[in-house]
Amino acid sequence: MEAYNPIVVIMFIIFAGTAILSTAALYTRQSLLVAYILLGMLLGPGLKLVYDSVMLREMGDVGVIFLLFLLGLHLHPQNLLRTLSKVSWVTLASSVIFAVVGWAVTHAFGYNNSESIIVGISLMFSSTIIGLKLLPTTVLHHQHTGELMISILLAQDIIAIIVLLFLQGAADTSISLLELAKVIVALPVLLIVTYYIQKYVLTRLLHKFDRYQEYIFLVAIGWCLSLSVLSHAMGLSDEIGAFIAGVALATNPVSFYIAESLKPLRDFFLVIFFFSIGADFNFGYLDVVVLPAIILSALVLLGKPLVFWLLLKPLKEDNKVSWEVAVRLAQASEFSLLVVYLAAGTELISQAASNLVQACTILTFILSSYWVVMRYPTPMGLTENLKRD
Repeated sequence: MEAYNPIVVIMFIIFAGTAILSTAALYTRQSLLVAYILLGMLLGPGLKLVYDSVMLREMGDVGVIFLLFLLGLHLHPQNLLRTLSKVSWVTLASSVIFAVVGWAVTHAFGYNNSESIIVGISLMFSSTIIGLKLLPTTVLHHQHTGELMISILLAQDIIAIIVLLFLQGAADTSISLLELAKVIVALPVLLIVTYYIQKYVLTRLLHKFDRYQEYIFLVAIGWCLSLSVLSHAMGLSDEIGAFIAGVALATNPVSFYIAESLKPLRDFFLVIFFFSIGADFNFGYLDVVVLPAIILSALVLLGKPLVFWLLLKPLKEDNKVSWEVAVRLAQASEFSLLVVYLAAGTELISQAASNLVQACTILTFILSSYWVVMRYPTPMGLTENLKRD
């Protein structure tokens, strides 16, 4: 008798377990995102049924790519550029504040200066995936609240790319200032290439063959992944390429169909993404990191809403809108995990410092999800009046 395909076994464990735990979560009115993370912690470091968390994390990244692509499909380019330019200083100021806070707390617990700096840097970012997953797809995407939050997240993504490049440079002296300059030039070049391909090739093909739904589905996936690969090759992130691919199609009449048809594919990979976060956590360092992780998590959960709310006030935003945006940004980020994975892999920080950030990220993911789901409209609201598709 042939042995089971290990990938099939892993998929069975993840999705059968997720189905069971999600059922329990819905009956008890819990957040599904929390169920995914907790299941990963249970089956990974807990029962040790899943070993290759790196492979799962890479598969889950595909879900983030599709999430950004679908987000772009709902945003008009002109509105996005206007809002992004307005919030750029908000993003820079908040990043500096939380880098300093993270450094100070970590340094107070006896971590060395370089570890404290990297932990501080990892706390600068809010989660794109949590923020967007909890946005109502038919409401906030077309409202100012969604545009404001998304613009801040995109500006953070650009900062994160620069940070990751500097960290690579710290471990690899072959990375020079010239390569940093290439990254700065890469974004406008990518935008220009995308504009002309969309205008003279993609739009014409979609118009000519718009009756064939399977063709539109395939072209949409190909376009999304092509821009992701091109963006990565130019020194940017896969996610930025996917987002630009979506924005390029936002004014096309078929954008709504593409967005609806790709949602199941996005959710498949996002389940794996959240599962992998829990499966990758090392409980061996829990006694060392638990206290600083709780303190950092509290500062992120309570401090980020206050900081973002105060920084948005000079922009004359409505108080209610500003506070909702601030609450939706009250967590660490998947970029926080990338920063410490890279730093630990190049021995810039210890495994204890890496696990500190992982613990803080998981805690803020879980608690901020509860806060948003219980307080604001989301696709998974805990009360009927807060549910939005």
